[in-house]
Amino acid sequence: MQKKYSIKTVLLTAFIAAAVVLGVAVRLDWLKACRAQMNPNPSSPPTYSNPAPTYSPPAKAPYSFSDLAKKVQAAVVNINTSKRVQLRQRYPNHPFYDDFFGRFSQNNPTLRQRNSLGSGFIIDKEGVILTNNHVVSGADEIQVKLADGRTFAAQLIGSDPKTDIAVVKIQAKESLPYVSLGNSDGIEIGDWVMAIGNPFGLSHTVTAGIVSAKGRVIGAGPYDDFIQTDASINPGNSGGPLFDLRGEVVGINTAVVASGQGLGFAIPVNMAKGVLPQLLRGEKIQRGYLGIGLQEMNDEIAKSLGVDRAEGILVAQVYED
Repeated sequence: MQKKYSIKTVLLTAFIAAAVVLGVAVRLDWLKACRAQMNPNPSSPPTYSNPAPTYSPPAKAPYSFSDLAKKVQAAVVNINTSKRVQLRQRYPNHPFYDDFFGRFSQNNPTLRQRNSLGSGFIIDKEGVILTNNHVVSGADEIQVKLADGRTFAAQLIGSDPKTDIAVVKIQAKESLPYVSLGNSDGIEIGDWVMAIGNPFGLSHTVTAGIVSAKGRVIGAGPYDDFIQTDASINPGNSGGPLFDLRGEVVGINTAVVASGQGLGFAIPVNMAKGVLPQLLRGEKIQRGYLGIGLQEMNDEIAKSLGVDRAEGILVAQVYED
């Protein structure tokens, strides 16, 4: 037999239950958290007393590169070279004309001046400048322009094509601003770096990025060991410095991948320091010679020699003496 309840009894029971729940909520401080998130001013965006935690950048992350650029850019120079090249006029698709006029043009060569732009940086107060060999190689005249607009004729002191490093010098009446050579072995992938140079003739352009990789081999020479960076490097940056956050040079900007973006390569400054003493004395770089011919291992050679994996190199030839 079901009991029947009046409407008055049901409402009274619901009221008592609500009062009990409200009392428990106040007792447990549930409403305080809700009130903390309420916006006292409905016309403004909502505010919260406990926002999500913000990201704290690491200590080495620069807020700006401005102070670093001001500190070092006076030591960065623009290098303008000129070279007189002989042009021989050719007459295609006709061997007689090519032979006759070719002989004639050898007695009357056409000379044309070819200019190129690059960058460099002063490494001592006397005006010694470090740059790339390909910036100054074969130049008849070398002009160096400082950050303050002064221009000097420069003299090539020494160069090493195999590492693509060269030293030139200018004569100034007063001491010049210069930068220090750092330790390229100490930088790590992901470290911040800053480049300054003369891309496309735009003097003292500053770009920044990170070290993308180390020890890159790009086929530029026998001593490839490049620092890869995504700091923008363009034609005209060659020979310019790559700085760490201490303002020390850790690389010499040298090459780019023309079809890619963020693919710049710099010679580690420790490689430059290894040949610098000889270059400053105007000496040719002397290197050790093993007297053997080497061949890279591949799967076919490894199989023929009974080697499990194609690793290392094969001594393919031993030269006499």
